Amino acid sequence: MCGISGWWQSTPLDAKANERLDAMLETLHHRGPDGRGQHLDPARGVAMGHTRLSIIDLNTGDQPLFDTRGDNVLTANGEFYAYKRIRAQLVCDGERFATKADSEIALPLYRRHGLDFVEHLRGEFAFALFDAQAERLILVRDRFGIKPLYLHASDALCVWGSELKSILAHPAIEARLDPRATLHQMMQTMAPGSTAFAGIEALLPGHFAIIERREGKLHCRTHRYWDADFPREGEHSDADDPSQIARVRDGLLEAVQLRLEADVPVGCYLSGGIDSCSILGLASAVQQSEVKAYTIAFDHADYDESHIAAEMAAATGADQVKITLGAKELYGRSFERTMWHTERTFYNTLGVAKWHMSRTVRDSGYKVVVTGEGSDELFGGYPFFKRDLYLHASDDSLREKHLEALRRSNAVFEGSILSADTSAHPSFDARLGFTPSWIQPWIQTLAFTRPLLSAALREELADYDPIAAIAESLDPAMLEGRHALDRVQYSWIKTMLEGQILTWGGDRVDMANSMESRPAFLDHHLAEAAFRIPPSLRIRDNREKWVLREAMRGVLPKVLYEREKFAFMAPPSHTDLDKRREIEQLAARHLSPTAI
Repeated sequence: MCGISGWWQSTPLDAKANERLDAMLETLHHRGPDGRGQHLDPARGVAMGHTRLSIIDLNTGDQPLFDTRGDNVLTANGEFYAYKRIRAQLVCDGERFATKADSEIALPLYRRHGLDFVEHLRGEFAFALFDAQAERLILVRDRFGIKPLYLHASDALCVWGSELKSILAHPAIEARLDPRATLHQMMQTMAPGSTAFAGIEALLPGHFAIIERREGKLHCRTHRYWDADFPREGEHSDADDPSQIARVRDGLLEAVQLRLEADVPVGCYLSGGIDSCSILGLASAVQQSEVKAYTIAFDHADYDESHIAAEMAAATGADQVKITLGAKELYGRSFERTMWHTERTFYNTLGVAKWHMSRTVRDSGYKVVVTGEGSDELFGGYPFFKRDLYLHASDDSLREKHLEALRRSNAVFEGSILSADTSAHPSFDARLGFTPSWIQPWIQTLAFTRPLLSAALREELADYDPIAAIAESLDPAMLEGRHALDRVQYSWIKTMLEGQILTWGGDRVDMANSMESRPAFLDHHLAEAAFRIPPSLRIRDNREKWVLREAMRGVLPKVLYEREKFAFMAPPSHTDLDKRREIEQLAARHLSPTAI
């Protein structure tokens, strides 16, 4: 787990290129405090940099890495799993390696398979590979977007980085807000691939960018190498096949086992939900030794699940570390620091809570944890998935019964997780056949957002529809002929999973404290098996993630096995006076006429 940044320009590098690159890498020091490396190719105009968080091959794994048989150079962020098996296969074919690092396998795989080499990579990653012979730069992002990667591209200059701040540190890049992004940032839903800054894009998950020099100019194109491909209706696995449960269990076990591979200790995040409890249960069984488990507790009973987490920790014999967070921890300087790391706005202080948690992990001597993100996306865990499933059910009486039960059990989240009133949008209706429940609170938020814009900006954005921009980013070919639940899950995976959960709730607040998180459920082998599970087994008898519950029945405490999904959120500021005061102080500091 590391940070990468660099650039390729159409003209040779000047004498200060190394200083410029070092300034870019300095902005990523938190991502890699254990080492820093550069590769400069002045004649070709290439500068590649790396900041290292050493987890695998602590002694010889410094980057950049160089192909032992060619001119290819690699800087990588993240993890390639099953790398030992791949290394052994390549060695049997005559390959030789200079390090024991997992990242090095990408170089011979690229030489052997060309651009198809990404098909052989398993894990969470973002990397840059420069092929000097072909004068080709390849930027690759993992299938779900667990690891971030941003890009500015023109015919004279291509700049990339793990975080926006590293790109903005290049003197040729202007820090200028994108007017459209202003609207998205305020209403809290990002258009896939966009950022807050004009001229800088996020490389989409499951994509790579190919930059080539032709006739003295740089040409950039992107290619999608993977997508969340749900079967067409009628093509799912057989709902009566009892092996469905075993496949989920085996797939998750393998994913957890792979993510325990490290040359440093590996712990687990532990909330009171099925997902993290399943991870801890399997990790404890695999390691057959005490696992360090980290839990967040909140000072508001309606949002606190730590008592269930404690039960799971006791059942597995885990060494649990619990932190309790209140107004002082969730706002003030912690809030400001978290926003600096996330590089975007956020509507709940969950990200601040996760920032505190990653700092606790590092303070305890650990820098790797396995986490439960992605389970809800694969197995239909969110309340809005259930609502859309029931809205499209054929049995009217059953539909109303389940919808009413859903409203009651999620009353605390009304207006955020589930909208109080229904909304529709023509672009989503055209793409999905209906407007999914997850986007409806943000459609309603848009009505409050536009009046806050200046008159000039309102006029400039009068014809821009941010909801349409999100809907139209979805590939119709991946939605056509799919079950309603599959369509909703796909739309969420392509938008909010990457833009919210894996950024300000994941990588950015974990790496802020030089700590790597590994979401086992987002192993693409497990995901591809989950996509084929019939909707009737994902949500069955009003129980979300039914097939996962059954797969983990022997691992989970009874109270958790029987419990309905509870969204992991921090208590909002309106829940008590102390939090209200804290956010008012932040507003006074940053939103006063003088500050603005």
